[in-house]
Order: sequence, then C-alpha cells, then structure tokens
Amino acid sequence: MYTTSTAILEALHEAGMEYVFANLGSDHSAFLETLAEASAAGRREHFPALITCPDEMVALSAAHGFALASGRPQAVLVHVECGTQQLGGAIHNAAKGRVPVLILAGASPATQEGEARGSRNEFIHWIQDVFDQRGLVRGYMRYDHEIRMGANAKQIVHRALQFALSEPKGPVYLTAAREVLEAEIAPVRIELAEWPAVARMALVPEDARHIAQTLSRARRPLVVTSYAGRNPVAVTELVRLCTRLGIGVLESVPSQINFPPTEALYQGCQWNEKRQNPALAEADTILVVDSDVPWIPQINRPSDRALILHIDTDPLKAQMPLWYIHARHVFRADAAVALRQVNDELDSMPLDSAGIAERTAHYARRHAERSGELERLERPTADTLTPEYLTARVREAIGVDAIVLSEGVTNFHVIANHAGRTRPGTLFTQGGGSLGWNGGAAVGAKLARPDELIVALTGDGSYMFSVPSSVHWMARRYRTPFLQVVYNNRGWRAPKFSTLGVHPEGFASRAEDLSVSFDPPPDYAGIAAAAGGALAETVKRPEELDGALERALRAVREERRAAVVDAWLAHL
Repeated sequence: MYTTSTAILEALHEAGMEYVFANLGSDHSAFLETLAEASAAGRREHFPALITCPDEMVALSAAHGFALASGRPQAVLVHVECGTQQLGGAIHNAAKGRVPVLILAGASPATQEGEARGSRNEFIHWIQDVFDQRGLVRGYMRYDHEIRMGANAKQIVHRALQFALSEPKGPVYLTAAREVLEAEIAPVRIELAEWPAVARMALVPEDARHIAQTLSRARRPLVVTSYAGRNPVAVTELVRLCTRLGIGVLESVPSQINFPPTEALYQGCQWNEKRQNPALAEADTILVVDSDVPWIPQINRPSDRALILHIDTDPLKAQMPLWYIHARHVFRADAAVALRQVNDELDSMPLDSAGIAERTAHYARRHAERSGELERLERPTADTLTPEYLTARVREAIGVDAIVLSEGVTNFHVIANHAGRTRPGTLFTQGGGSLGWNGGAAVGAKLARPDELIVALTGDGSYMFSVPSSVHWMARRYRTPFLQVVYNNRGWRAPKFSTLGVHPEGFASRAEDLSVSFDPPPDYAGIAAAAGGALAETVKRPEELDGALERALRAVREERRAAVVDAWLAHL
C-alpha cells in the first residue's frame, strides 16, 4: 500500500534526511503503518529513522542541533495543534537562528462518518480541530502549507525545503489531515536536481569596489559580526580581509566562531555588559556583517561620525518590527561571496602599508591587554567556583576539537571568552532567546557527529527548561552520550539583572527576595542519572572540579553514557 505518508517519507529520504524526530499521536497512523510495512519487507533503509522524543521542544532542539553540527536539515513530526504548541520556544530559536528544519504536523480528520480511511473515531478529533493551526507558528516560518492531496505531497515537501535552505534559512511547517495521510496514491518520481535552494547572492561589482576603497582609506576600521561563521569560507575570507588591511573584529552576541579569537586583530565579544566598547567607540568606519544586534544603542554605540556599511542575507530584518543601525550603505549578499569579492578588488588596489601597520599594531596592543585580563579572571579563588575558572578548566579537559553548545545566559560572555574554541563549527548557541535548547541540541549534534565530543554548557535555569528527563532518556536510548556542565548559581540571574538595569536604585535593588532563587536547588545531576543512567557529579569547591571532569569524560568516552557536572557557583 503506497500512501501520502509513504510519499512524504520518501521525499525526506530523497532530500538526504537521516532522521525524523517524532512525538507521535493519533494523526500518525499512516506513517507508522508505512514504516512497519517497510521493516517487514526489508525496505526500512528507504526511509529516515524515527527518533522517539517524549517532548516536542526537545525534538525540535535535537533537529536544530543536528542541522548546526552537520549543515543538513532534519524533520520533526508532531501531533496536530497540541504538539505544534508544545514545540514552544524551539520554534523561536530555529527561526531567529536561521536553522533549516521541516516540521510536519497532522491535523484533525476532516470527516466524521467514515467517508474515508482515517475519519474521526476518537473524541479528541473534535477537541483538537482549530480554526487556523498553521497560524500558530506562521510568524516564525519561512513557508507554511497544508498538504491537501497525496498526488503532489512530494512536490510540496521539496518546495518547503527550498524555502528552508534558501537564505535567510529557517524552519518550514506543513500540515495534513489524517484522511489525506492515509490516502492511497500512485508513486511519484522526483528529480531532486530540479528543486535546488536559491543561489547565494553576490554584490554588484561597483559595490564591492566601493566597500574595498572605503575600508582601505579608513583610519580605524572595524568589522562587527555575529553569525558570519555559519559558513567556514566566510571566516577564511574575513581573516584575509582584516589581515591585509589591519581591521579589528568585534563579535556581538556571537552564535558561531566568526573569527579566530587567538588572532591579534580580534577585539573580543560584547554581550549585555553595561559598558561602552572602546573599539566600537573609536571606529571611524564599521562594516557590519551578518548580525542581528551589532550593538545596544542605549549602552554601547558607535560614534555619531562613524560611517556604517552593512552586508547581510537579510539586511531589512524582515521579521523584526523595530530595527535600524543608521547604515549609509546596505547590501543584500552572502557573507562568504561578498567578502571574497571585496578581497578580489583589493588585489588590484594600491594599499597604504604604513597605515595598515599602525592599525594592526594598535589592535594587537588591545588584544594583548584583553588576553591578560582573561587570564587573570581564570585564576582560582580559595573556596568558590567562579564561572571563568569553571569554563577554563572545562576547556583544558575537553581539548580543542570538542563541539561546545553554549546556553549559559548570564554567563554567555564568559563561555564565549573562555571556552577556547578557535575553529568554525566548534561553538554554537541557539541563535534565539528561548531557553532550554542545549540538551536536545546535544543529542542531535551527537547523532550528526557521532565521533566527536559534544559538550553542553548550561545555566541552571536553562537546564530545567530543557526537559532533562526527556533529554537524558533519549541520550541513553539512542547512544548519544555527551558532557553537560550546569552553571549552578541557584536561581534566575537574568530577570534580576534586567530589573536592576531599569531600576538600579529602586526597591528591587534593596529587596532580600525577588522570587528568582531556586533554593533549595534540585539535584540536577541526579535527574539525568534517574532518567538516562548518566554519571552524576556535584562540585562545590575548586579543588573538586578537575577530578569530577575526568570522571565525567571517562563516562562519556569509555562507558558511552552521558555525564552531568552540577557546578555550584556563587549564589545569584
């Protein structure tokens, strides 16, 4: 029996998807029948593997992590509108992080008297019938559609993936009623080469020349970026550009490795620190490349005299109602392509070698000062774990090749500064602002890169948001061991910091209890041990840390099970 569900699963396999991260419901009967039939007939390899996910947000976070680690999208299968809503903030993260993933949800049957196979036969089919299921997530999707008939289901899947994989990339959402999924159809053959993503955009040649001339003439040029490192080629071209012209590089809330932090031109990263960044303040020419929030004007901004140029695949920030950076020149282009064009223009231009040497030396001095300050912060204290010391010891324990997934929230900048990642593809964040991503993402990243060490660094609030019982059950079931380190300050620092940022001398600044503490704290490591047999380690003093990390890494590498190190920092 060949059904619409068969066609959809074939389309996912044709597109190179290894997995469907699934939280199943009554609308998925045809999928389960198709997979059972394929197993019985010895044809299971023609379809993606089904990964059972007890929580939908974990499912989408796992697909998200897989896509980041591999560069290939995966699919998520959820139950009607209930499962769609349970995806929660993971949809926000995939959209804001520009992560390609296909979400497929069933819909309540459209008939109730047995008119077709799959007609309503359970009471929930009336309760789960809503007016606009797709509208629940439309504001986050690159494309959404209802599959209304099986004959073109494959075409719809491949069209959706064209949107997901074309810049700006992101999630797509498809629905289908149960009768449609159950309908028998004739097989459809697809020529995959006829469904490509849109080609990457380049600069107009005169624009590339203008950028090259403007940067070469600047006294204190600066590049600001957040996610150019999604493409390692862009990093190579950025290093080439900045090295030959003596341009400093500042990362703003980086979600990737965009520029090697060991390079002398690297000027660090800016998060929510309440200070003016000196490199940004002194720059006379700023090239913003792939950044949603290059600076926070109320706190940290360029000089009013600075000339700002902006290159981005989505320079209008179409999903952000309020956004502007006072750029005089704005270009829609792929970062790797555009930077290569600018470099090519520089090949035929005379360059000011003395000016380049002065700029390089200036930024190198700043870089050395910053490096010395970071080393000072990493020194151990007598009896309290600091986040800087914790991150530095994790860095030394895991080596340079491990893939780090960062969701430290108020320790975002600490992890970015001290985790020691130098190569593109070895540091990722969720790209958005919804917490609870790191656990599911670690499972997905390990499926994508089974031979790599995956390390999730998470705040204690983010750990609880991540549904660790589901995460660690999946890690054991699918043999995806990873190291998870909890930065445990026993509370929510983020809302406390936000409140003090608005009311620095208000009542909240003097209050003993802001309802943000987690005292007494849960046994975070014990949750993972109970749910998935993870090694549980709790560390409260600096001298306990190295031994705990050594045991944790042995569990991950040799015993093939996850490990959670619950590291107690200073309280809030």
